[in-house]
Amino acid sequence: MLDTLQDVLPEQDIAQDMRVPVVLIRGDGIGPEVADATCRVLEEVHKGFDWLEAEAGAAVMEKGIKSGLPPETLDKIDKVGLVLKGPLATPIGHGGKSSNVTLRKLYELYGNVRPIQPLPGLAGPFADRDINFTVIRENVEDLYAGVEHMQTPDVAQCLKLITRKGSEKIGRLAFALAEAEHRSSVHVVTKANIMKLTEGLFKSSVEDVARDHLNIDLDHMLVDNCAQQMVLRPEQFEVIVTTNMNGDILSDLGAGLIGGLGLAPSANFGDNVAMFEAVHGSAPDIAGRDLANPTALIRSGIMLLRHIGQTGAAARLSDALMQVYREGTHLTPDVARAGTGVSTMAFCDAVLAALTDIPERPVPAGTPLSLKRPHTARRNPLSTTRNFDGADVFVEWQGDAPKLALALETVLAGTGFDLTMISNRGTMVWPQAQGRPDTVNHWRCRLMAKAGSGADEADLPDLLQKLSQAVRWMHVEKLETVNGAPGYSLAQGQS
Repeated sequence: MLDTLQDVLPEQDIAQDMRVPVVLIRGDGIGPEVADATCRVLEEVHKGFDWLEAEAGAAVMEKGIKSGLPPETLDKIDKVGLVLKGPLATPIGHGGKSSNVTLRKLYELYGNVRPIQPLPGLAGPFADRDINFTVIRENVEDLYAGVEHMQTPDVAQCLKLITRKGSEKIGRLAFALAEAEHRSSVHVVTKANIMKLTEGLFKSSVEDVARDHLNIDLDHMLVDNCAQQMVLRPEQFEVIVTTNMNGDILSDLGAGLIGGLGLAPSANFGDNVAMFEAVHGSAPDIAGRDLANPTALIRSGIMLLRHIGQTGAAARLSDALMQVYREGTHLTPDVARAGTGVSTMAFCDAVLAALTDIPERPVPAGTPLSLKRPHTARRNPLSTTRNFDGADVFVEWQGDAPKLALALETVLAGTGFDLTMISNRGTMVWPQAQGRPDTVNHWRCRLMAKAGSGADEADLPDLLQKLSQAVRWMHVEKLETVNGAPGYSLAQGQS
């Protein structure tokens, strides 16, 4: 069904009498309340929804399914490909994986799209600003790949994984959306000045994609500056594309500019599944009290309407929501004037009443999110040359760096490798230590192949066995020169 719907976008709307199955995950806490309100208003503007309810989240985890996602829910998503989801509770610091993240990864929902556009009538420092931009966040890689290890009892590691394929995919989505919305610019936002290999790969990959879209300006901005600029001059942004963690933080900052997460919509796109969700939490403190604000999920529902081609219905519902906020007399307590506020269902009733005053009207095909699936394939595969240089071996050691170096050099005697550097928490501490770094029991030991020794990666197992005689090692990274450039970073203080 999803492929059928996408094949006609953006040339025409889906007919009102065409049935559109959508997996409905009501969620935890206030999720069922905001989901009910959203379904009511969506059904008013499009009669063709078939809601297929499915369980996920905390209640499922309590049944012993650590992911919070039972097989029957995954089966429905596989078959239908469209999801409307309320907030799911996420364990913090313990327990199972986040069901939200698991859904994104299982279905390769690589693109998180977060429009930042204020609602009328709300007070705040940015109320009179012309804010209208979209944050597009890569959604499955980066630190959120969740590859973590305890290196020592006192040191934890999380791998930051950035791929060329993933970066190109999100870049193509960003430019596809920019063209659909008739935007003139895209900002690629990174921390490539510090993480030159990972964030640098993201930056260069998006720049490669930009060569296919010369009608749109591409600017690079460092993430810390972008956060500042979003507060100082948010009007300059149209589309921001960035890595996973950067996007998580910047999109929440963007939500803060327009009044908070309770007002911010979100969509997650993959090649086979699209999921529309509120990004706010499950708010268990007000669950079941008919106080929750359904605006975020309603706005996500508007994005769903646009995605399936119902651009006219989407525009009509958006106008009704704007009218309710503009009038300001039927708002939930979180956004109403102090001492006022109506219930979730009363707010929903007000939106429905506003719809009666808003006639159906044709909308141009370029309405946001009425876009075809962006092309994600690389045109010309990269040619790659690799040369083995050595290995970084991470060891646990309770003494100081000179004593560690002595122990390692004793073991390395007669091998094809030299110890060239030891770092601790990224700072070089041997053979020269600058300043006064505070060390822990986790050391990176750089072992480089001796010139002319013929040492290569096949020698690493024997090397590690020898090292085990002197130290406890827990992690090894092969060092290579790739296409003539080192495929590894220097330590702070190393030249």
